[in-house]
Amino acid sequence: MNGVLSIVENVNNAVNSFVWGLPMLILLVGTGILMTVLTKCFQITHFKHWVKNTIGGIFKDSHVTAHTSHDDMQISQFQSLCTALAATIGTGNIAGVAAAIAAGGPGAIFWMWIVAFFGMMTNFSENVLGIYFRRRNERDEWCGGAMYYLKDGLGEKKGCAKIGAALAVMFSVFCVLASFGIGNMSQINSIAVNMNSAFHIPFFVTGLILMVLAGLVIVGGLKRIAAVTEKLVPFMAVIYLVGALIVLFVNIDQIGAVFASIIKGAFGFRAVGGGIVGSGVAMAVQWGMKRGVFSNEAGLGSSVMVHSSSNVREPVVQGMWGIFEVFADTIVVCTLTAFAVLSSGLVDLETGKVLSENVSTALVAEAFSTVFGKAGSAFIAVAILFFAFSTVLGWSQYGSKGFEYLFGTKAIKGYQIVFVIFIVIGATMDLTLAWDLSDTFNGMMAIPNLIGVITLSGTVMKITKNYVDRKLLGKDVKPMLSALDDIQELHEKELQKIS
Repeated sequence: MNGVLSIVENVNNAVNSFVWGLPMLILLVGTGILMTVLTKCFQITHFKHWVKNTIGGIFKDSHVTAHTSHDDMQISQFQSLCTALAATIGTGNIAGVAAAIAAGGPGAIFWMWIVAFFGMMTNFSENVLGIYFRRRNERDEWCGGAMYYLKDGLGEKKGCAKIGAALAVMFSVFCVLASFGIGNMSQINSIAVNMNSAFHIPFFVTGLILMVLAGLVIVGGLKRIAAVTEKLVPFMAVIYLVGALIVLFVNIDQIGAVFASIIKGAFGFRAVGGGIVGSGVAMAVQWGMKRGVFSNEAGLGSSVMVHSSSNVREPVVQGMWGIFEVFADTIVVCTLTAFAVLSSGLVDLETGKVLSENVSTALVAEAFSTVFGKAGSAFIAVAILFFAFSTVLGWSQYGSKGFEYLFGTKAIKGYQIVFVIFIVIGATMDLTLAWDLSDTFNGMMAIPNLIGVITLSGTVMKITKNYVDRKLLGKDVKPMLSALDDIQELHEKELQKIS
């Protein structure tokens, strides 16, 4: 068994190095830069508008939170956000941030911010395309995601039908595989490790309990998952943010030094961990970007699969929820985690070297313990429990959609059963291998999705301009809401020409 795991690990490391090399990072950030330019820096120029229509709408617009009827298979805008955040706010926000600091130094946080800034528009674009190209399945559920805008968007371009169809299948396969990595084993493993460390609960027992709880929710489908996440996500986020802010305020005198350490580490003004400057910068960039993508998932094409189930009509409206999703996940949650660790005295802010022997989640737990004492470890263990378990629920939906595209709606139950069983496996496997597998599947999933976003960037630009013209500039132009409507109209015009 150990020999098999060794072979798997070696192969995975080779693939991981290839997938997460410089070209991949350029593709990820480059796509975000492209969409930022094409949409005229929408995340900045229309900051007030997207805040008002996302987080602001929760308190002012009843349509944002209104539940659909029992027979309606759509979910509300707020439920789609919570389900997407459930999948993105996970171990990456705690263990991932600590891993980035340990491997890339404080400078990794700066590059995590960069990925998030441009990732806002990548996620925006994915959601715009998801709503625009979505369709109904035989259960009258909305189905959207990279597989549909690859097949029906890229595939409609001249000579690209086979390429679009092939990339759609590739994305779906990688999505299903990724759901067992980033969305299952790595999350459950983090829970099991922390439950064992903080409360001495055996790994297998944790896995068994979580398998039962997850099974009760997942078999109920998207409506039940959304009903759970819209209550769980706000609760867990607020509790964690309050705890992180307390740590931050206790160490408020270190804020200036923390900022300086992040900037110096990002640009090599000081060597990371006492190493070579050039190598330190490379590690900061690589780990900041890897952990940033793992955390907010912008570029993976994952969250669009649940955003597409929203009852919203406007593609750009759901796109704005994508911007907020990345903002909340990385700019808010990850940043507070990073500042809690860096201000705690566990990292030498001059060299960037971690002074503690603890790594990953344990490093964050130690940082919280400097303020809360022994309760700090228990607090992080519980936070990981909520964060990671909600991620499992969200990713079960992503994997279901990928599996549905490949094998049809009736096959979903089979996938869900296997997914739930893997929860026990994830609780007892090696943590390092679980994380490495997650990174590999993430990268493989991102490639076809980013190809789709880039080739359809013109469509995103047109839809965004159409929305701005109508909603912000008051122009009388026809809405661009659905590719199916536009294709039908085009066919009708062609028939009129023939007749």
